[in-house]
Amino acid sequence: MANPSRLRAPALATTAVLLGALLAGCSDSGEQSRGDVRTQKLDWEDCPAPSEAEGGGSAPSPLPNGTAWQCATLRAPLDWAHPKGDTIGIALIRAEASGPANKRIGSLVFNFGGPGGSGVTTLPAFGEDYAGLRTRYDLVSFDPRGVGRSAPVRCESDAQLDVYFQQDATPDDRAERADLIKRTRQFNGACEKNSKEVLPHVRTTDAARDMDLMRQVLGDDKLYYFGISYGTELGGVYAHLFPQRVGRAVFDGVVDPTQDPEQSALGQAKGFQLALNNFADDCTSKVEDCPLGDTAQDVKNRIAKLLHDLEKKPIPGIPPRRLTETAATNGIAQSLYSKDFWEYLTEGLEQAYDGDGRVLMLLSDSMNGRSENGEYSNITAANVAINCADEKPRYTKDFVQSRVPEFRAASPLFGDFLAWGMISCTDWAVPGAADHPDVSAPGSAPILVVGNTGDPATPYEGARKMVDALGKGVAVELTYKGQGHGAYDSKNTCVQRAVNGYLLDGKVPKAGTVCT
Repeated sequence: MANPSRLRAPALATTAVLLGALLAGCSDSGEQSRGDVRTQKLDWEDCPAPSEAEGGGSAPSPLPNGTAWQCATLRAPLDWAHPKGDTIGIALIRAEASGPANKRIGSLVFNFGGPGGSGVTTLPAFGEDYAGLRTRYDLVSFDPRGVGRSAPVRCESDAQLDVYFQQDATPDDRAERADLIKRTRQFNGACEKNSKEVLPHVRTTDAARDMDLMRQVLGDDKLYYFGISYGTELGGVYAHLFPQRVGRAVFDGVVDPTQDPEQSALGQAKGFQLALNNFADDCTSKVEDCPLGDTAQDVKNRIAKLLHDLEKKPIPGIPPRRLTETAATNGIAQSLYSKDFWEYLTEGLEQAYDGDGRVLMLLSDSMNGRSENGEYSNITAANVAINCADEKPRYTKDFVQSRVPEFRAASPLFGDFLAWGMISCTDWAVPGAADHPDVSAPGSAPILVVGNTGDPATPYEGARKMVDALGKGVAVELTYKGQGHGAYDSKNTCVQRAVNGYLLDGKVPKAGTVCT
């Protein structure tokens, strides 16, 4: 586990494809010449297959009605402090609006979170879910700077990452703690060696300025935006920098913008423990017997014992790798992002109890961006780079060790794991910008903020904190009483009706609306 914030955005689409197999581009990234980037024209073409940094795979298939996905490259300044200096390529993808031209509103820009997730690969994976929105918008997403094809941050090799993700991320003694610190420094040193030029320029404020350039080049007077998970933080930063340019915006799976990294990690420990409790309650409340235990507490006790045993003796995973305690914990966390994945968690745990760690390892691989052929996307490298550029605190080994008891009390299963993730920015090459992002946006158009009471990665309380931080009269809060990360993709009709009504017709839901 490289960073607790990595738990904000799993590669759920990739997970589904890989689990199905087991159980049954768009830009260059080099620096280019100077010029006024605001006057550029985008050259839309058929999308290539995703790059290795984007996760690999096949070129996106057309939508059911035959609409093809198109890709282009946006040139943006490497350093926004010198906008006429060298530029980098920002990879874009779009599907054009399906409705009449006179009903088209503009482009709806998506960011699916991470930080470090590729929007160029994620939007096509979920494109059908947004068919209603495409009636009046071009659907657009992008690889933020440092991610995928957009000047990707590069750190360790695939072989080195296999070792990195097998390390003990919950050290119990001095030697294990020293080894974790050593491996973290090696990873961070590789990032500096291989990506020194881009590391100072991957802050969320940089990505927000890229989005405003994107808005201009796409031809929109306002930014129409759908942010999920970390995408809500990016959207909040955009609204702070450009409040008068916000059109209609939705924040779903909301990051608490008031928290420092320690508070965020502790909140995630509580959130993932809540999700695990809900999973155990669901399994044992079914009419048929739960294969994982007789009571919810029995289910959690057996999982805890499995992880304890794996620390001492890993079991076979995906050959030649073995399932370690760290990989199993990561895989369990991945499966808690969506209730649709609880069946995979059940099967993965059943197999692990019988000595087969393949399913849990596959879930862990998906979280870490590892494909079936052993190649890694750059989601981990980008995630660490963006978080460490954004976040000012640098936590020491002694500080983390002192905080472990409170984290463990918040979550017996995930506490240690998330506490030790706080050292990921130790000795990072670039100073962090602030303790937490500034999202105050007086004068902005209404922003619909959607919180999910069962969200493990961005706990529900963060939605209210975002509403307050955006400022009086800006945000409208909607609550979804559900499970999983985010709300819109749960396909809850109440949530989708409210979001679609605002984005398509400008109908702002009544503040405090609750969907069940």
